[in-house]
Amino acid sequence: MIRAICGALLLAGLADGVAAQGCRQALVLGLDVSGSVDAREYALQRDGVAAALTAPDVAAALLDPAMPPVRLAVFEWSGPGETRLILPWTGIDGAAALSAAARQIRSARRAGFGPTTALGGAMGEGYALLAAQPDCDRHTLDLSADGTSNAGPRPQDTGAAPPGVTVNALLVAPEAPGRAAPLVDYFRAYVIRGADAFVETAIGFDDYEAAMRRKLLRELRALAIGARPVPARRG
Repeated sequence: MIRAICGALLLAGLADGVAAQGCRQALVLGLDVSGSVDAREYALQRDGVAAALTAPDVAAALLDPAMPPVRLAVFEWSGPGETRLILPWTGIDGAAALSAAARQIRSARRAGFGPTTALGGAMGEGYALLAAQPDCDRHTLDLSADGTSNAGPRPQDTGAAPPGVTVNALLVAPEAPGRAAPLVDYFRAYVIRGADAFVETAIGFDDYEAAMRRKLLRELRALAIGARPVPARRG
């Protein structure tokens, strides 16, 4: 009987410890695998996400011991109804969890989706994933894409994001001079949502890893600054 009581108390203590960790941010990454993304570009995007997450500066921000963990999920998207979760919700509560998440992302194999691009559908999928993490302090959807929507509901017709959700975008722009600006304007006008939302730009998929790293640092560092109390001024 005593052993059973001790065991129950231990389990209760562990459960309380997990709950006490909390969650500072639920972060969903949505990766474009539509027909405009070839096999080489798919690999650069997938591996670029894994490399950016484990870059020393991003890892330090993710694993900040002064803050609760981040929860991360990653899905691929293409045309209407074409989404696939390649990393289910994972608490990034230590270096081992981060390394395991990166390995799982790298191991993903491309699904046989159609050629179209349904940005509005991808936004809906991201919202649904974020709704499963109501206890996180912040909710962020990051959509990567290399062009405008051409199927399904248009982003501008999907309405406002759910309360408390921020939608950021990582635009993979063409390398030709002058072609990035109209796409940036499109994503600013129709895709991003919420407080402090922004568009990060990669010039071609070879720049994707660096752009993802910049985007993650901007999100995580802003969150850290906002969460920490400002010291009282003397005098």
